[in-house]
Amino acid sequence: MNSPLHLYKAEFFKALGHPLRLAILDSLRDGPLSVTKLQEMVQVDQSILSQHLAKLRSFKFVTARREKTTIFYHVHDTDVYIFLDLAKNIYGRQLQLSQDILNQLNTTEHI
Repeated sequence: MNSPLHLYKAEFFKALGHPLRLAILDSLRDGPLSVTKLQEMVQVDQSILSQHLAKLRSFKFVTARREKTTIFYHVHDTDVYIFLDLAKNIYGRQLQLSQDILNQLNTTEHI
């Protein structure tokens, strides 16, 4: 059951499975940002940001380029946003279903 593909997929999802990494990707949605600007946007210490950027780099979600003394990060494959938006849509439908069930419970007459 430990096929290489399943193991890779599990690690792939783990790489995306942290709120800060998702916030980093969302911050980079409109284009490259310097580490300083990214740190400002996600509001974490530089060391914490570096750890999460390293995880995202290891799966090629982001890449870095240096301009003199400034490092800029950008999303390597923007298809990740299709994936993230799909997950958001699924979550929205699940919430709607839960809301529908709650509404049904609230409108059901009790005997």
